[in-house]
Amino acid sequence: MTTAECAADRLRPLQVRKLLLEWGKRTYVMGILNITPDSFSGDGLLLGGDIERHLDEIVEAAVAMVDDGADILDIGGESTRPGATPISARDELTRVVPAIRAIRAAVDIPLSIDTYRATVASAAIEAGVDMVNDIWGLRYDPHMAEVVAESNLPVVVMHNRSLPKDARQEERLGGHYVGIAYEDLLTDIVAELHAQVRIGLAAGIARDKIIIDPGVGFGKTVDQNMQLLRHASELRELRFPILIGASNKSFVGYTLAVPPNQRLEGSLAGIGVAIMQRAADIVRVHAVKPTVRYVRMLDAILRA
Repeated sequence: MTTAECAADRLRPLQVRKLLLEWGKRTYVMGILNITPDSFSGDGLLLGGDIERHLDEIVEAAVAMVDDGADILDIGGESTRPGATPISARDELTRVVPAIRAIRAAVDIPLSIDTYRATVASAAIEAGVDMVNDIWGLRYDPHMAEVVAESNLPVVVMHNRSLPKDARQEERLGGHYVGIAYEDLLTDIVAELHAQVRIGLAAGIARDKIIIDPGVGFGKTVDQNMQLLRHASELRELRFPILIGASNKSFVGYTLAVPPNQRLEGSLAGIGVAIMQRAADIVRVHAVKPTVRYVRMLDAILRA
């Protein structure tokens, strides 16, 4: 048994709605629902007009992911691709709150809100989500940690060094980051995640309700993303469950020279490397059905 495997097995299970997350037992799959018109992966469910016009499609997509085996659904109202234009909190709320209510009425698995704004997280919690997924890891909004602590819900704390000046765009392959300097990639990520976790603990978030995400694709070059996945087991020293989001990311596109809609195999390779190191407790993905089959087979082999 590896050190990473032992570390995962020692983590306390986490109850989220009716789902008991038993860390180290299997890999859980989080399906991505982008309530945006400009998702980098081309799967945005808000193609124009009022959100109410799209609720049936949004619910249909959510139900399909549940049928395909998703354990959790992650709902986001703002694109976070490299170079994306930020939207206002008001616009984000207008998108996600009706979607959450409609999805909550249709499915009973855990829902997560993908936001870095405390006001949006608070409204989403009231609308029925069960987790908060903060791409800025409690650092962007000084009130986020307090909102999460008061809700007593789990939170995903992500590492992120993204800056607009470091983003580059290519018409076919999309955005990616260049020129990001780390003294030592994994050491720096672990240290910065540790500091972010301390923010949550100081605000009163329970330790066993924190999940860490090393932020594949966020403020990291193509090579750095691959190094991160290759050495993901080093994240276990933090002693928290780990979420890996490598789905359709630019490091896949620029390595294989393929656009976002052709990155399934590369995405599976990325999460597979982390899973084989026992360094991925949850994987966040666009293509739920093939990923569920893939991780179930990989889990079965690794635990045989």
